[in-house]
Amino acid sequence: MGGPGDPPEGTPEGAPVGGEDEYRSVVFDESFVRAARLQEYSAHERMSDHAPAVRRRPPLRRGLSRQALILVLLIAVAFGTAIYMGVRHPYQNATIRRPVEPLRMTVIPLAPAGRVPGHPDAEYLYAHSPAAQYRVGAEGIPLPASRRTAHFSDSQVVSALTTAKDYIVRSSLDPDVLVGNQVRAARVLLDTDQLDQFDQSFTHPAADGRHAPTGWLVRFDPAEARLADGRIRVQGSLQAAETDSSTLEVTADHTFVYALRSAGDADSAVSLFTVRRELHFRFDRDDLRMHTAQLVVSYVQAGPLSCAEDSTNRLHPLFAGQTAKAGGPAGTDPYATGSAPALCGTLATSAQPKV
Repeated sequence: MGGPGDPPEGTPEGAPVGGEDEYRSVVFDESFVRAARLQEYSAHERMSDHAPAVRRRPPLRRGLSRQALILVLLIAVAFGTAIYMGVRHPYQNATIRRPVEPLRMTVIPLAPAGRVPGHPDAEYLYAHSPAAQYRVGAEGIPLPASRRTAHFSDSQVVSALTTAKDYIVRSSLDPDVLVGNQVRAARVLLDTDQLDQFDQSFTHPAADGRHAPTGWLVRFDPAEARLADGRIRVQGSLQAAETDSSTLEVTADHTFVYALRSAGDADSAVSLFTVRRELHFRFDRDDLRMHTAQLVVSYVQAGPLSCAEDSTNRLHPLFAGQTAKAGGPAGTDPYATGSAPALCGTLATSAQPKV
């Protein structure tokens, strides 16, 4: 007998045993059906007269449309342009940042040869001193005409000069810094990698050429001195130059003249105190973006001071009628590797007001 799926007459001669169809292995999946060139009309369509049983389907379009090709082309052009500009643009960002150097500082007190000149009127002293033609405050720190460099744009050079000026103003002209305990105004403009050195200088001052607060900013002891005139006289210059493709340097050289009175005597005569600060700033591209600076060199001369006084933490000015104390700075030990040599100079008579 035949199987349940076989015809009554049995399996035809030559047919596969068990009713296997030679086309059974062919699978007509959905994609095959959709791709067929012939398609049967629906019953409603076949009701029309002389309608053929099937109709020919339009060939499927393969590949991308014109709009897609244009879009791909535009993306490729934009990507290629971005790569080209990143490789060839003269103001490209630096990939590696150099380590930030610690600040190297030198503070030299200038001792007067005789008594410190004084007068009740600060304006009179200024008019009879070398600072007679100096400008007042930040006006004495003008920005120079800036030009682009090989690797830095005009705006980047201006940014470096502006940041350097801001630091000088905050660290040399702010009354809260000069005769107070304020340091944050200057601190926020420093590169973050220098903040540890800055903080250590104020928590543990040392005359080691690295940690003197007076190397970072100008400040007096409020118990000793006060400003007799807030219109501080200033004169100096700023210069910017490119040192390499990733670094700008700004050199600042300014002289500040302060009118001071003794804090313990409101009726005391006014005297002038002069500070010359030569500061070297360094800027990488991160500093330019963050409006911060690396202060790498600070060279300060200040007087009238007594060489016997320690000028590391605060400046201790000599006031009208006073003279420098006898003696000089402590001896320098050439075998001590952790200390800087003590320096002291003489304040020229020509630098004092003529009264």
